[in-house]
Amino acid sequence: MARKIITRTTPEQRREQATALHASIAEQVETLRDSDQWRAFLDLSSGFHAYSLNNLLLIWSQRPDATRVAGFRQWQARGRQVRKGEKAIRIFGYATAKITDDADAPDDLTHTDENGQRRRVWFPVLSVFDIAQTDPSNPDAADPADLTKTLTGADDLGVLTAVSDYLTADGWRVEREALPPGLGGFTDFKTRRVVIAAGVEPAQAAKTALHEAAHAFLHGDLEPGEYQQHRGTYETEAESVAYVVAGLLGLDTSAYTIGYVAGWSDADTDLIRSTAANVLRAVHVIADAITTTPADLDAVA
Repeated sequence: MARKIITRTTPEQRREQATALHASIAEQVETLRDSDQWRAFLDLSSGFHAYSLNNLLLIWSQRPDATRVAGFRQWQARGRQVRKGEKAIRIFGYATAKITDDADAPDDLTHTDENGQRRRVWFPVLSVFDIAQTDPSNPDAADPADLTKTLTGADDLGVLTAVSDYLTADGWRVEREALPPGLGGFTDFKTRRVVIAAGVEPAQAAKTALHEAAHAFLHGDLEPGEYQQHRGTYETEAESVAYVVAGLLGLDTSAYTIGYVAGWSDADTDLIRSTAANVLRAVHVIADAITTTPADLDAVA
């Protein structure tokens, strides 16, 4: 029998609360957007390379939690240092060179530029690192990338257990694993597996479970590559679901959620508000699945 959280609110009351909670996300992101911390974050994030879909898929396959990647020297130029021992993410670059002899390269590896000059094309393997693999070069300075505060404390309501039972009943496998720093969990849509980091505090694990349950419910049927193309929207949706469901249970995840949503949505409050239908649809399903009332328990008994 699935283990559930006892609540005394009715489904109708939860729906009203959920709408208000979702609206509050955009309001809090708007406040963050006006802060010095957000301006510093934008300064840090400016100038990042826009990667092709193929490279996005390569990045995702090697480090599912990656948000902003750059080369070793590029990070140094932005005031950050890649930590010793961090494993590089391998992607393909793009390079060309003038051809002085037609025999230098086959036709399928050449192109003619706007000046009529034939050029050889190749795709070198490059090493890049995610921001989570770096630290500020000046450890005494405030870190503009630290928009999210990892949650601490207990999971007294048993949220992780209730969400795990809900996902398991829906055909997902839920596991705890040691994950790289900065990665709280992930959802593998292909194998229907949800992984929650083993080294985080119970409150953070509970919030992450709600986030991954939202991914499982909303994004499990996406076509290959679609998630990467619209990742900002999908991460905004999943974290918003986690925030609202947690709020319905009396838990405040704003210290983590608001910075996370702001980062993935580029603090676009119109985007956040546009997710309301999807977010609330997932909230109602997940909240109804993991909660029960004393009356329901008496009926079962």
